[in-house]
Amino acid sequence: MKTFPKPLTAEEEKQYLKRLQNGDKKARQVLIEYNLRLVAHIAKKYQMMEADMEELVSIGAVGLIKAVDTFDQEKASKLATYAARCVENEILMYLRVRKKISRESSYYEPIGTDKEGNEIRLLDIMESQDPEALDVIELKDDTRKIYTLLDRVLTPRERQVLIMRYGLYQGKEYTQREIAEELGISRSYISRIEKNALQRLREHFQD
Repeated sequence: MKTFPKPLTAEEEKQYLKRLQNGDKKARQVLIEYNLRLVAHIAKKYQMMEADMEELVSIGAVGLIKAVDTFDQEKASKLATYAARCVENEILMYLRVRKKISRESSYYEPIGTDKEGNEIRLLDIMESQDPEALDVIELKDDTRKIYTLLDRVLTPRERQVLIMRYGLYQGKEYTQREIAEELGISRSYISRIEKNALQRLREHFQD
């Protein structure tokens, strides 16, 4: 594992954030580079979940980049605090999708046997036109599509709100008030974010 530079001091970070607000691309790069140590620290917590450390750092770096690009100094006091949530969300999303994919059965892979002891494949169920079986397959496809859209069409904040609101990671569902307290914004703003995010998902899901 490569050695990452030490974090910026509070004053240095403040200066680079100010330069970033003025469109300084070099400042953006510095803020990303000097927070990679944070990414590695968070990634290390999930290293035992059958995932390569460098891969986790790469995924977490995506969250860091999003954090730097969306950080609002007026709504959050420290970049590191905000970035940590973004990085962890990105890694958890990756691990969740990876786990989900690993559980998906191949159409040709045996998934059981019938009463006569013959192997049953997923393809056999699909070809049987069993309404209940087809509903299960369609639900899996729809779920996979929604998780893909979460990352592709929503902003980091919209995605974070939906993840917390509907317990998409560890099953815990937060109220709008709890999310508002966690993110330091009003409950009515959380409500608008949730409504807009669901509408955008709905529009893209139907495409």
